[in-house]
Amino acid sequence: MKNQVVHIKSIEFSTHNVLHIVTEKPESMTFNPGQATEMFLDESGWENEGRPFTFTGLPNQEHLEFMIKTYPSHKGVTNKLRSLKAGDQVILNDVFGAISYTGEGTFIAGGAGVTPFISILRDLKAKDKLGNNKLIFANHSMKDIILKDEFQQMLGTNFINILSEETVEGIAHGRITEQFLKECQLSFDKQFYICGPPPMMEAVEEQLSHLNVKKEQLVMEEF
Repeated sequence: MKNQVVHIKSIEFSTHNVLHIVTEKPESMTFNPGQATEMFLDESGWENEGRPFTFTGLPNQEHLEFMIKTYPSHKGVTNKLRSLKAGDQVILNDVFGAISYTGEGTFIAGGAGVTPFISILRDLKAKDKLGNNKLIFANHSMKDIILKDEFQQMLGTNFINILSEETVEGIAHGRITEQFLKECQLSFDKQFYICGPPPMMEAVEEQLSHLNVKKEQLVMEEF
């Protein structure tokens, strides 16, 4: 499936810099939770400026949903998305993605790296298969936490936040460390799903290796 034009059904801010976009769904489009597509602006001069964005809705829904972090200072695609409105068009390309659910474990996300996990966790909830999956979510501050209330309701005490730039009572402060991972009471013999900025992912992978987590237990995708 290439270059499918779809209309935006709704567009609004979910956080101060994350857009929640709902679009039409092409009849030929199918995806697995965790996968993404390439989105283009239907505007002269932007036809070749595609960017990968993860599906955050469920595969069986009649629409498509995206949670997209915007970067106004970059003056690029995500900044242009901020000016779109319901009824405008975007162009979607093929479906792809390396993140897929392979069993119960711990999801570790940095910022917008949580987006592949949204559809996976929603899908597990819809199937009543959330089990004891945990989500560790690293952000700068409270205002950056995407879908905070939904994750809290979905996962309860298995939703673990850590903030690097803000101190909030009851929430861990700093960056993910080996000691922090130990304190989270994780099952180190289960799967680990990691998505975020490359430096964060490299650090977490090294920390997990010190905790005897094998490479075959890791499912990773840079964001």
